[in-house]
Amino acid sequence: MPDYAPGTPSWVELSSADTDASTAFYRDVMGWGTTEPGPVDETGGYRMFQQDGKNVGGLMGHMQEGQPTAWSTYISVADADETAAKVKAAGGTVIVEPMDVMDLGRMAFFADPTGAVFGVWQPKAFGGAELVNEPGSLCWNEVLTRDAESDKSFYSSVFGWTAGRPQFEGAPESYTVWEVGGRPVGGMMQMGPPYFPDEVPPHWSVCFAVADCDATVAKARELGATITMEPMDMPIGRFAGIIDPQGAPFAVMQMPAG
Repeated sequence: MPDYAPGTPSWVELSSADTDASTAFYRDVMGWGTTEPGPVDETGGYRMFQQDGKNVGGLMGHMQEGQPTAWSTYISVADADETAAKVKAAGGTVIVEPMDVMDLGRMAFFADPTGAVFGVWQPKAFGGAELVNEPGSLCWNEVLTRDAESDKSFYSSVFGWTAGRPQFEGAPESYTVWEVGGRPVGGMMQMGPPYFPDEVPPHWSVCFAVADCDATVAKARELGATITMEPMDMPIGRFAGIIDPQGAPFAVMQMPAG
């Protein structure tokens, strides 16, 4: 089982109104295989995205009317019920109360005080992603917020995170790096123009590592995706923003050699 220290993002999951279309899109863009749907009465038809046979993310259909098509971030915790109490005390909202997922783990969904939604995962038989920080897998999670000061207090109270600064030149002044025991585990950015119009709500963003950012963007565009940020060079790699054809935003990053 992967070993994710409490407070570390450990899993991402796509909710889609058309899971077959999502399967085809991410197969062609990210090179992912997808497991067969699980028994509907037990798993709701849940599937796993896989890279080289290793689980890198989840895929599920919409479970209720009005559910957004989006990628969700799960943060590993030692005790989901204790975390729910901390969320309430810090001014967050419980969307899904802690519940067991078969023998795999215990999960819950929350919203921070600005409205950004995230999940937590208390691992049992399933620890989380089996591959990260390699092409075709998760490499970063960050909360995009319109009130960074409020979220600094909230996430520090809930997960014990400390707020640091990126260790590279050119990082936005408003950017925060979340750290656990001195190790970066995620980020936070203050939303504003031109990349975040007023109608874009606070949310948790996911970023996947890719071997070739430009080729990934070209393929996504060919398959009907919207490119929200054209490939651009940053000190930490080449980055782009994408919304898949079903409406889920995500980012890709081509990391520098070495």
